[in-house]
Amino acid sequence: MANSKTAAKRARQNIVRRDHNIGLKSRMRTFVKRVLVAIASGDKAAATESYKEAVPVIDGAASKGLIHANKAARHKSRLNSHIKKMA
Repeated sequence: MANSKTAAKRARQNIVRRDHNIGLKSRMRTFVKRVLVAIASGDKAAATESYKEAVPVIDGAASKGLIHANKAARHKSRLNSHIKKMA
């Protein structure tokens, strides 16, 4: 329990920000999953298109501090390598 008005306000703000961050992180995972599903289906055109849509979402999550920049780069690199290995 907060002991001051400012601490109580900070606690309320933290709840709102946490909900917002959860939504953004979930959105990022959804876009990554779309790429993985397209890769699993074997459709290179769909995989490439969904990858192009996922990259700005991943970068946005990194710029907001939801994930580390290296993790964002690792996601993009691995997805891209999977797409390049497709026939």
